[in-house]
Amino acid sequence: MTTPVATRVSRHRQALRKAGLRPVQLWVPDTRAPGFADECRRQSALLLDDAHERATLHWIEDVSSAADWK
Repeated sequence: MTTPVATRVSRHRQALRKAGLRPVQLWVPDTRAPGFADECRRQSALLLDDAHERATLHWIEDVSSAADWK
């Protein structure tokens, strides 16, 4: 007989906690919501030709490199 889903999930979560992890709930915008794409375009248009764009893009490239992670 198979183990109930709730039991398997509980065991999995216990193993993760034992490994030093903790659960985190994160709420993000619903990309399926009406108007989401329009709002993305609107905000992107506001940043068009922004004076800080080049510096911001360089910063994103610098911090996203995992080569120096230990």
